[in-house]
Amino acid sequence: NYTAALDNYQKALAICKKIFPENHPYIATSYNNIGTVYDSQGNYTAALDYYQKALVIRKKTLPENHPDIATSYNNIGGVYARQGNYTAALDNYQKALAICKKTLPENHPDIATSYNNIGGVYARQGNYTAALEYHQKALAIRKKTLPENHPDIATSYNNIGFVYFRKGEYRNAYNYIKKAYEIIRSKFGDKHPNTQQALKVLKLVEQTLKESGQ
Repeated sequence: NYTAALDNYQKALAICKKIFPENHPYIATSYNNIGTVYDSQGNYTAALDYYQKALVIRKKTLPENHPDIATSYNNIGGVYARQGNYTAALDNYQKALAICKKTLPENHPDIATSYNNIGGVYARQGNYTAALEYHQKALAIRKKTLPENHPDIATSYNNIGFVYFRKGEYRNAYNYIKKAYEIIRSKFGDKHPNTQQALKVLKLVEQTLKESGQ
């Protein structure tokens, strides 16, 4: 219920503004929360406005490599990506990644998420070489740090498979999407909607592969 969520977050913001200094981190958190609701609604202009307000406060009050600043960059990058502004999306995602690399262990899941985000933008731009590079980096970390049937590994396999599909490399696409399907099936069982959807995708890729003669 976005309306109720916005109402509650706006009330919380009003209280924070009365109690705390104007650049207090709690106010930044309130701005970020409101931005998240607008983002979920697809109101990207409002989402960006609130995410940017949160970032301004965080940059003023937190150490330059604080994780909350990385979160703000990721949030802003996500909105730009959904708007189709890929240059701005990449800029913000790269800033988030730079912070993560400075402050987290090299195989931390948040670094994998950053690689995944960047790979997704490159894929939308049609830069498939870069997309594969970043999705493979995300996959490598996830395979090192997560259980072998973790959904995030399936997501990486799917992402790589879809890039190969767009490149017209249907054999590679099928192999990766099949790995994703097998994880989803083992996790949820044959009758779960997620498994059924994954099977539909796999069959579509399989049919395309057969028709291509690869």
